[in-house]
Amino acid sequence: MDVTPELTTGVWADVVGQPEAVRTLRAAVRAADLLARGEPAPAGAMTHAWLFTGPPGSGRSVAARSFAAALQCTSGEGCGHCSACRTVQAGTHADVRVVVPEGLSISVSEMRSLVQASARRPTTGQWRVVLIEDSDRLTEGASNALLKAVEEPPDRTVFLLCAPSDHPEDVSVTIRSRCRVVQLKTPRPDAIAEVLAERDGIEPGMAQWAASVSGGHIGRARRLATDSEARERREAVLGVPLGLRRFSDVFTAAGGLVKASETDAVAANEDRNESEKEELRTAMGAGGTGKGTASATRGANAAIRELEKRQKSRATRSQRDALDLALVDLAGFYRDVLVVRSGSTAALNHPDFARSVSKAAAEWTSDSTLRRLEAVLACRLALTQNVKPIIAVEAMAAALHRG
Repeated sequence: MDVTPELTTGVWADVVGQPEAVRTLRAAVRAADLLARGEPAPAGAMTHAWLFTGPPGSGRSVAARSFAAALQCTSGEGCGHCSACRTVQAGTHADVRVVVPEGLSISVSEMRSLVQASARRPTTGQWRVVLIEDSDRLTEGASNALLKAVEEPPDRTVFLLCAPSDHPEDVSVTIRSRCRVVQLKTPRPDAIAEVLAERDGIEPGMAQWAASVSGGHIGRARRLATDSEARERREAVLGVPLGLRRFSDVFTAAGGLVKASETDAVAANEDRNESEKEELRTAMGAGGTGKGTASATRGANAAIRELEKRQKSRATRSQRDALDLALVDLAGFYRDVLVVRSGSTAALNHPDFARSVSKAAAEWTSDSTLRRLEAVLACRLALTQNVKPIIAVEAMAAALHRG
């Protein structure tokens, strides 16, 4: 087990399987406390900009949020119990601004507004913290707006950026060069299983299974362990490779994958969309009477149209994310086939589908398996370039059938 008892208390208990990162961040919190009190601190321990990188599911945003809570903590290095820790974790702390992209990108106008807010001094905490999840979604204009703030940061402001890697495709070199990088790794299955069983109360056998098939993605493991529909969708996805017997199966499989991702997106956003509309109508005076009602109604309708536009963008992102997760599962299947064909003893991504993997390994050549894997990866790339999902997935399914 790669955890240490003293590192897994308070807000740090949520940062699974990252002992080195937690040590670095706790040292920074101690230095930040000294700086806030005007006392000398170890050189380089604390800086104004941090970049959290790591593979999907490694807990980039969780680590960043825990760090933000520890910086504001009034009882220690992230006790998890004080008002500051609780409000940061809940997303309601006055001095911590969390930006979660709702669409496919973060706009320059949104970033300019954020930069203006970051210039203010903290009101209740020791630091003003700006946490940007998925900072790889920054547009070029938004990156430039952020760069100005990172180059000349206010004295008591800390920027926390999260991205898959520090590669220029994810984070511009100029921003990266001004950040201290915290590299997270994929948590081991036993660490994930322990968290699911002890913290979430999931039956140990189910926790162990979910951890073994999640690819090191903590959130995915939790969902698989608690959501029977998520387990059914995964089984359907992993049934695709051996189900493409006839060419007509290509269109059936592609339609199923896209439809499932659309259903996921609707389920994830439906209740939220309606509550947002209702709150907006109420705020704009819907249902009122008397002088000015007509003007207020027109304003409310315009605001609702703008909200619906944002909701549509959020739904598109949710669908792409759900579809990408299915493609990751597919890629893992073909990787497992290559592992079996090579005679390697490496662990399978999908150990519960070992029989299907062995059957495929007996029927396919290594070359054809590799071509299938490349087709899945090409589909993922096409989706990032805004190719229509059904077109990209049908092209992939045709390549999988052809082999």
